[in-house]
Amino acid sequence: MKTLSYKTLEEQGYKGYLLKEAPERMLQFGEGNFLRAFVDYFVDVMNERAGFNTKVVLCQPIAQGLADQINEQEGLYTLYLRGFENGQKVNEKRVISCVSRCLNPYRDYSALADCAGNPELRFIACNTTEAGIVYDPACSFEDKPAASYPGKLTQFLYERYLKYGQEKGRGFIILSCELIDDNGKELKRCVKKYAAQWKLGQDFEDWIERENIFCSTLVDRIVTGYPRGEALELNKLNEYEDSLLDTGEIFGVWVIEGPECVKKEIPFEQAGLPILVTENHKPYKQRKVRILNGAHTSMVLGAYLAGRDIVRDCMHDEVIRRFMNHIIYHEIIPTLTLPKAELEEFAASVTERFQNPFIDHSLLAIALNSTSKWKARVMPSLKGYVEKFHKIPEGLAASLAFYIAFYRGKRLDDSGLYAERNGEEYLIQDDRTVLEFFWRHQGDSAEQLTAAVLKNEELWGEDLTQIHGLEEMVTSSVRVIEEFGAYELMRRC
Repeated sequence: MKTLSYKTLEEQGYKGYLLKEAPERMLQFGEGNFLRAFVDYFVDVMNERAGFNTKVVLCQPIAQGLADQINEQEGLYTLYLRGFENGQKVNEKRVISCVSRCLNPYRDYSALADCAGNPELRFIACNTTEAGIVYDPACSFEDKPAASYPGKLTQFLYERYLKYGQEKGRGFIILSCELIDDNGKELKRCVKKYAAQWKLGQDFEDWIERENIFCSTLVDRIVTGYPRGEALELNKLNEYEDSLLDTGEIFGVWVIEGPECVKKEIPFEQAGLPILVTENHKPYKQRKVRILNGAHTSMVLGAYLAGRDIVRDCMHDEVIRRFMNHIIYHEIIPTLTLPKAELEEFAASVTERFQNPFIDHSLLAIALNSTSKWKARVMPSLKGYVEKFHKIPEGLAASLAFYIAFYRGKRLDDSGLYAERNGEEYLIQDDRTVLEFFWRHQGDSAEQLTAAVLKNEELWGEDLTQIHGLEEMVTSSVRVIEEFGAYELMRRC
């Protein structure tokens, strides 16, 4: 079987959209599954629908990467986006042709430096994981390349400055996709620290400020990556060998915090893409964290105790689905600031995403580190509801009871804390101090355990028993779980 290439597609008489030649107008730090199913997909669609006419040159950010595989396939790869959309099952296949090549700066740093001299280059995208945007003072300007991603970017920007520093409009729109708060602002902070540490000059620091736009962004798409179990079958159907097959859910949203000029330069709207440019991305991040992530965290522990194992099965259970929807529509959405219609539309998409027939999303996988997740994703909604309505939200209080019941462990070892569901052990994984806390309280009554958990300021940053009525409601809910089961508590809510 032939390797995927432009020639292979030509020989097959491929009729889909392809862009073989175009200027390299975007540099992308990161060549993994997420960026190829998200940023590069959007660029490819803009090329087709809005004449964006842009090739993306990728740069692998670590020494081991996909450069050789990407170059062997001339930047081409097959992307499958799958799930429910408007109530219909969707399985969309697209050959992505916006990638020109992939650089390995550890093997050939000059190739990356040469890109800085390309007058057509205007955009930089990146996703180097949450650990990627860090300032490491051990990085040296003489390293080729610098170890940290912000160090690499500073080196690249300096090359650009040396070439075009006296010309207006030669800086970059930088789109940071890492999953940290204010990712663009944090990236800019690191770059400026390197510029100062390496003594690259005030003129360069001024150019960074004047000619470059560091955008904080919110990215939202589940990318399931290379489909190992299906790869042989898909390659056989396609009649070519594609070592870069990529898969993700059909849903995707990109919120970019930046000035109006960003919208003018990147034709998202003309292409009809779910991308929003705004002066403040935080309400949209809050929407995602509170509704999508909050629904996950509120529901999964109770659903697991009720006998379910994957998210999709929960959505096919009327009691669990209604419990989740009650929390979303009646307890979370009323605490948020975006227009109600927008929030309800997003909430409807969440239900469709949870029903995705192509993703077996394990409840135990989502349950990992549930303490910090409940604190970040659910607690703000509970407190916001109490502040607004002066009463305890029953469903969110139940989610705290599910957390307490789920963490009732019976055996602790180096792997984690073990508890039982229907006579079979399951593993609870969290910070060691959390697991040891629950281990010490394994013999507590419902009242004792609830009080100990709510009073533990190391878990929540505050004493939750100070929220009037919460301890009583959570204690009552834990008793229901212990006597009748988690499913019954969901039914009552």
